[in-house]
Amino acid sequence: MGRYDRNMNMLSKEENEKLKDFRVCVLGCGGLGGYAIEMLGRLGIGYITAVDKDVFEETNLNRQILSDMNSLGKSKALMAAERMKLVNPEVFVKAIVDEFNFENGKDIIKGHDIVIDALDNIEGKLTLQDICEELGIPFVHGAIAGWYGQVTTVFPGDKTLKFLYKKEMRKGIEKELGNPSFTPALVASIQVSEALKVLIGRGEVLRRKVLFINTFEQEYEIIVL
Repeated sequence: MGRYDRNMNMLSKEENEKLKDFRVCVLGCGGLGGYAIEMLGRLGIGYITAVDKDVFEETNLNRQILSDMNSLGKSKALMAAERMKLVNPEVFVKAIVDEFNFENGKDIIKGHDIVIDALDNIEGKLTLQDICEELGIPFVHGAIAGWYGQVTTVFPGDKTLKFLYKKEMRKGIEKELGNPSFTPALVASIQVSEALKVLIGRGEVLRRKVLFINTFEQEYEIIVL
């Protein structure tokens, strides 16, 4: 059996073969981003850009799939590339060890088919929205805090995050609520499924809608904007 045989139950042969031609940028290689890179690579996305300025610390071990005792002190982006060599050497991972910001964002994102938002700060997410708007590239937003998470898919012109993050609400609550192992895995899974649907042009996506996740009470609600 081949590596992608199980993909065939949900994708056509043509769709599966096309995956290797897609270019996906993942901003952040920690909780959300690490899981997203893992799933994109196993799926067969041919080119992944992994962006993160940080190194792994002991506090990452509870939830970041790319971290282990041997990776402490090492670059998250570089470890993402090394991990994919073990998981799926058919996938190329370009590691960018830098902070995503307004100055370098356009150069990082241009040329990609879609972006996965795994950033850990709201200002960065809003910068991403502005740059994707300018470049005409969609992105899949994800955010997590404790038992909770949210996902939405944003196309140029939508400006969805401006509805989610009002000025008075732009301080993140992740540090206050913490993050367990399961929330980033769940939210990243939904982000990757959204990205796949956009790439193959099939299926209903969370466009102008936000999925709010409450794993404590297992409540999942979609709000139409």
